[in-house]
Amino acid sequence: MLRRLALTAVASLAALSAAAPAATAATGPLPLPLPLPLLHADDARTRLTVTVSGTGDPTAEGVFELKCGPAGGSHPAAQQACDRLEELAGEGADPFAPVPGDAMCTQQFGGPATARVTGTWRGRSIDTSFDRTNGCAISRWNGLRPVLPSVR
Repeated sequence: MLRRLALTAVASLAALSAAAPAATAATGPLPLPLPLPLLHADDARTRLTVTVSGTGDPTAEGVFELKCGPAGGSHPAAQQACDRLEELAGEGADPFAPVPGDAMCTQQFGGPATARVTGTWRGRSIDTSFDRTNGCAISRWNGLRPVLPSVR
């Protein structure tokens, strides 16, 4: 039985191999794949401007530049911030996505701190705001630490 199955498989493969060139000749050559755009080194780099206010901590407030690949800029914790962004990307998370409109959020106030993040993350344009006006917003902020400062 095993021998019959093997012979049938070999015969089927031979028939398909013989039919493929004939089918290609009848329909013409196969189309070439489209070229993929090449990523330039700067396309994958992260360059963000983080503007923070209302934290109550003068050292945490201001406008900070964050560059990753390699880490740098005026951000006070550039390497840790770049590591966190890379960690989130590895998890498939979008740290800059807004809170979904249908999210059930606790009605707690986390303080008047606000942040705006603009620039480029992994080649994608970013322009988003953060606050601490409810549980979802607080969680979103805390999930992006140390890109955003810790707030008490």
